[in-house]
Amino acid sequence: MPEVVTAPKRRSGRTAHGRRRVRSALALAALELFAAQGFEATTVDQIADAAGVGRRTFFRYFRSKEDVVFPGHDERLAEVVELLEGADPAADPLVVLGRTAEVVLEMYLVEPEVSLKRFELTREVPSLRDKEIASIDRYQRVFARYLRERYAGEPGGDLRAAVAAAAVVAAHNHVLRQWLKSGGALDAKRLLREAIEQVTEALSGRRSTVEPSVVEGENVVVGVVRTSAPTGVVLKQLEDALRELR
Repeated sequence: MPEVVTAPKRRSGRTAHGRRRVRSALALAALELFAAQGFEATTVDQIADAAGVGRRTFFRYFRSKEDVVFPGHDERLAEVVELLEGADPAADPLVVLGRTAEVVLEMYLVEPEVSLKRFELTREVPSLRDKEIASIDRYQRVFARYLRERYAGEPGGDLRAAVAAAAVVAAHNHVLRQWLKSGGALDAKRLLREAIEQVTEALSGRRSTVEPSVVEGENVVVGVVRTSAPTGVVLKQLEDALRELR
């Protein structure tokens, strides 16, 4: 009779911690192997062996070696959805998004070694870069959905929601990229709060009172676009401007 394999039950915080530890060990082992011998040349068996677990244990945590590069994203996305659904309906929606963006950022900060190794890998493997972009898009869609509900009934509410969600995600990604480029040395949480405040003030039409923290050697882009322009046009202009700086 074949053995039936079931996922381990979450009986306590200690068990959850153990799962995170195993998942992190698998991710680190995979990233080190990818760096040493290449992504395509590395097998799941090699990753499991390097992490000190069996092949079947690997597949309890990840569906493929591509997924091991992005540990915890599904859980964090579910947490983000829960936070937004439970947010105070009287609170400023952009403030809510800013706090939620900090939760997403924390996922990278709590495992700096994994984040830094992944950053180097995704710059070299196009398929992983595409997967990362798709992951970012999932957060943006969740943010936009929340804002559409908050702006429901307002003139231009859907457009405002799409632009605001894209702006918050762009601010988060900008800060994360600077933190990664610094090798994890920057105070990313402070920089994100400043960036979100600038976004909030810009979208509300008020002049920002925050002096942004500029990293040495960092370029600053100031964009002027028509508010009546389609969302896709606005985002493309921003993306083109940022791409020229990379």
